[in-house]
Amino acid sequence: MSGLQLDNVSMRFNLANGNYVQALQDVSLQLKPGELLSILGPSGCGKTTLLNIIAGFLAQTSGSIRLNGHEITGPDAERGMVFQKGALFEWMSVRENVAFGPAMRGAPRAEIGEKVDHLLDVVGLKDFKDKATYELSGGMQQRVALARCLANDPDIILMDEPLGALDALTREKMQSLVLKLWKETGKTIILITHSVEEALLLGERLIVMAPRPGRIQSEYRLPFADMGVRTDLREVKKHPDFAPKREEILSMIWNMEEEIMGRSEAAA
Repeated sequence: MSGLQLDNVSMRFNLANGNYVQALQDVSLQLKPGELLSILGPSGCGKTTLLNIIAGFLAQTSGSIRLNGHEITGPDAERGMVFQKGALFEWMSVRENVAFGPAMRGAPRAEIGEKVDHLLDVVGLKDFKDKATYELSGGMQQRVALARCLANDPDIILMDEPLGALDALTREKMQSLVLKLWKETGKTIILITHSVEEALLLGERLIVMAPRPGRIQSEYRLPFADMGVRTDLREVKKHPDFAPKREEILSMIWNMEEEIMGRSEAAA
């Protein structure tokens, strides 16, 4: 079976004092190849834990995860990760960062050079390929991180709050780039964000997670990502369904946060 399949995935962290934290509880999800999923939820709902399990950085306590019919048991090049900060090699040039994965796999030098030049052109950095990464702005560094991820040709791109540290204008440009890459490459993308607006713009599917234990509260199928491929994102936000959906999801998350605060005050 192609695509990503999560069946009753749970994650429990045992504490030194004998207690434990149930970070995830029975999360089930099926994602077809080429889908773009955004994940929202209040702090502590297990979004990053779930992404790290899919990446293979953590092993779930129970349940199963399969990609294209085989079980995920650890990190693999079939799953690429883009972090909140680029996690780039600062001692390498832009070109060397993007070429790192294919070079480690022993790809021919000519093939690597062609691929790197193409990807840097796609992300708008062809004139910066010989620059050191520390010379670039935050938005440009995230473009390098995207190109480096794509250079490994993963089946799934996992993005953990990748645009959260950017200024508003740069963030909007990067949102458009993510949509462009999604359509042009056909990659499956899973994006974690704290921005309801961003989740609406970038998720053809959107799930809202509830906390303690983390679980899927609601799921939406949305038209805005497809619209954003063809239209300026500012125009997409003017769609008559956009603001009501944003307010609906904001209210849901706000109510969860209020419940969490109430629990904390009662425990105190």
